[in-house]
Formats: sequence, structure tokens, C-alpha cells
Amino acid sequence: MDGTKTKMMKKKEEEEEEEEEVHLRREIGLLSGMSFIIGTVVGSGIFIAPKGVLLNSGSVGLSLLVWALCGVLSLFGALCFAELGTTFTKSGGQYIYLLETLGPLPAFVRLWADFFFIRPAVSSYVSLAFARYVVDPFFTPCDPPAALLQVVSILGVTFVTAVNCWSVTLASRTQVTLTFVKMFALVLIIVPGLIALADGKTENFQKGFEVDALTLDRLPLAFYNGLYAYGGWFYLNCVTEEVINPNRNIPLAIIFSMVTVTVLYVLVNVAYYTMMMPAELLLSEAVAVTFANRAFQAIAPVIPVLVALSCLGALNGGIFGSPRMLFVGGREGHWPRIFSMIHIRRRTPLPAVMLQYPLVVVMLLRGEIYKLVNFASFSRWFFIALATLGMLIHRYRFPLHPRPFKVPVAVAVTVTVVCFFIVGLSLYSDPWSTGCSCALSLSGVPVYYVTVYRFLLPKRFRRIFNYFSEQLQILLEVAQQEVQTY
Repeated sequence: MDGTKTKMMKKKEEEEEEEEEVHLRREIGLLSGMSFIIGTVVGSGIFIAPKGVLLNSGSVGLSLLVWALCGVLSLFGALCFAELGTTFTKSGGQYIYLLETLGPLPAFVRLWADFFFIRPAVSSYVSLAFARYVVDPFFTPCDPPAALLQVVSILGVTFVTAVNCWSVTLASRTQVTLTFVKMFALVLIIVPGLIALADGKTENFQKGFEVDALTLDRLPLAFYNGLYAYGGWFYLNCVTEEVINPNRNIPLAIIFSMVTVTVLYVLVNVAYYTMMMPAELLLSEAVAVTFANRAFQAIAPVIPVLVALSCLGALNGGIFGSPRMLFVGGREGHWPRIFSMIHIRRRTPLPAVMLQYPLVVVMLLRGEIYKLVNFASFSRWFFIALATLGMLIHRYRFPLHPRPFKVPVAVAVTVTVVCFFIVGLSLYSDPWSTGCSCALSLSGVPVYYVTVYRFLLPKRFRRIFNYFSEQLQILLEVAQQEVQTY
């Protein structure tokens, strides 16, 4: 009896000691993981992209086919990342996959691009969309003041950053809540559309596959618009070390989430076409709001609020996931060590979350978001292509490496080819933005050789940098992770 008591007391002491140790906890279950993916994917895209898909596909039927195929392609890409996430158990997403498969240089360039323009540009764009849907109803039919949009955007980013600095659990619960809001918004559009369809409003589908307006050079742009709306499925891989039972929950969360999003997106577009002529949809700047005015004017004012909350959820998902890439980069020695530290009480990667915030604010104030979003889109697809290519190379080089989840080779090859095709299309259709994006990414190469491969900066610079890092560590109350979580 005494021996059992002693064992129980010893176990309790060990649990208390582990609780006090500084490390990121595994707090993301299957529901949280699904909410994380759905909440990040469903942002402003489904309320904006239908116009671009219809314009470039040329007909209602082809646009619906494009939405379905974009969902399938996104699912294929997500499945490849499910294999990568279960093969390499560290957090960090694309950074860690490039590091393990193609080496440190492309991994560092990915970090460089993500910190300086990909994540700030995407966060700025989504926060501006959030601000526009919050402010627009008060100024209709006039345009709201640009300064007010900037202020509301900064407030949105500040709120989400504060939540992610405060608690992983709070950020996760916020994401779950906002995901249910997004689902409600989509259902609010789908149900009236399906009722109208059942009542015989099928005029726009009767000649749905007219190909007179279709040109092959514009069809890829339709896919580009559709894939933009599906973007964000890769962020769960950034937090692998915080997922409970990742070998099971990462693949399940990805499959359930992407199938759900694909079905919802196709049904939402079907609903749009029951209430709106294709020409009306092309003239609309806010498709969901136009639809609401047609379908149920009494609750139409609610739609901008729901879309704004949808944007806030996408913003929360990106700010939750992306800093983990910097966190792991700091831990691997490819980024300043301060980024790999955790708040001693909050157990959040505080520096990695906070130190991107000023870049987002500066970008919002400068007002160059839309150009940088084009830069970000090119780099995003390029690095996804490299990650899936690296997976194929790793399979060939290490055939016996354990892979708890494995996708067919045809799926991985399809994703890689499509991603490189999107990159090539960007080079053809917008050489200036693509060239600038390429130059900004490649600017990380000399930085890698100067600071990581061989530290060639003067020792005095290192001493100054270390001094400021120590002061920042004291100010933020952060420390290195004390428990290995991978």
C-alpha cells in the first residue's frame, strides 16, 4: 500500500515538474485541427474569387468545374503535406521539409521570404479586407476614408496578435469559434440558393457549358483565382509539435477539412448562380453582399459582419501558424535565437509572434499591399512546389524511411507539376511582380552565406546583436524550450 502511494506521489511530482518546464504543449486535437484548416482557408476568397473564376472560365458550368478541380488539387497538395507532416515530426511546415529534403539554403530562403514579405503581405491584405467589410456599411454608397481603413486594419491585426501572444488555448478556441461563424455564413448563402434551385430557378444552368467565351490562355487564370480561395491548407503543418497524436490527427484533419471546404465552395457558387445572372456577378465588387440583397434583404446587413469575422479567422490562422516556422528556424540555428524562445508563463512563442507585427503595420501604413500580395503568391506556390519535389526526392533517396501516411506517387507528381505551372504562368502573365518576388527571395542567398554558412560579419556586430537579444529576452520574459517535443 505504501509502495503504491509512493509511486502515485512520485508520478504527481513528475507531472508538476513537467508542467513547470518551458515548452509548447500538445493542445490541438482533431476538432481544433479541422477548425484551424477550415478557418484559415475560408477567408475573403470565396466572397471575392467567384468573379475572377467566371471571368476567365467564360461560362457557369466551366466555373463550377474549375471550383471543384481547384478543391481536388488543393486536397492533393494537402495530402502531400500530410505525408510530410507525419514523416518529419518537427513543426515549421515548408521550412523544415525543405531543410530535411533539399538542404539548408532553400530552407533559409523560405524563412527569409516568409518573414520579410510573404506573411506581412498576406496579413496586411486579409486585415484590409476585414476593415473594408467592417467600415463599408457605414459609408455606402461612398468609399470609406483610406485612413480609417488603415486604423481598423491595424486594430484587427493587433487583436489577433494579442490573442496569440496571450495563450495557445485561447487562440485555438478563437479559431474554433470563428470557424463556426464562417460555416454559418456559407450555410446562410447555400440554403436560400438550394431552395431557389428546387423551385425551378435554373435559367443560368441551362446553357452552362457554352465555350464561346473560353480562351486557353485565360483558363489557367481561372484556376489561379480558384486556388487563391483555397489557400491556407498548409498551416497546420507549421504546428505539428502542438498536435495531439499527429500521425492520426493531421491526415484526418486535412482530409475532412478539404472535402468539407470543396463541397461548401461548389454549393456556394451554385447558390450565387440561382440568384444572379453571370453578367451581374461580374459587375459585383462584393458577390456575397449582392447575393444577400437579392435573397433576403431583411438580414443582408449581417453578411458584411460575417464576412469580416471570416477574414479575422483567416488572419488568426496565419498568425498562429507562420511564427512557428520562425520559431523552428531559430531553434535550428538558421534565424536569430530570440525567435526560438517561449514565454515562461504563457507558453507561447512570444518573440516569433510579436516581431512580425511591426512589419505588418508598416506595410499597412505604406499602402503597397496589393503589389506585395502578387509577390507573395508567386513565392508561396514556388516553395510549395519545392516542398513536394523534395518529398519525391526523399522517397527515392530513402525508400526505407518510416512514413506513417503515404500518398500515391501520381498525386505528388500532379501537385508538383501544377505548382510549377502556376509559377511559370505568373512569369508569363506578370513578369514585373514575379521578377521582383524572385529577386526579393534570392536576396536571402547572400545573407545565408554571410550569417549562417560562414559568419563573416565583424565580431563587434555579433556582440552588439547578442546584447540587444539578451535585453529583449529579459523584457519579454522568454526562455529556450526545455523539453524536446519532436
